[in-house]
Amino acid sequence: MICDSCGHDGARIKRVSRSYGKGDDMVVIDKVPIVVCAHCGESYMTAETAHEVERLRLHKKNVKSRRLAPVIDYV
Repeated sequence: MICDSCGHDGARIKRVSRSYGKGDDMVVIDKVPIVVCAHCGESYMTAETAHEVERLRLHKKNVKSRRLAPVIDYV
């Protein structure tokens, strides 16, 4: 895959978890596909992924699963 940032071949898709918002408005989206370039180190979402993340955030009230997780402050 060609990196949109540096133009070199070698970018790969990595699936990550991302959190959006804070407090009661926070939502965590698992398995978000992120493009990571081995050459320049850049990581980014495609426009299609960004649109899907926004759609998921807007429809978070329809979420079927909720999980509790410990939260640790970095001091």
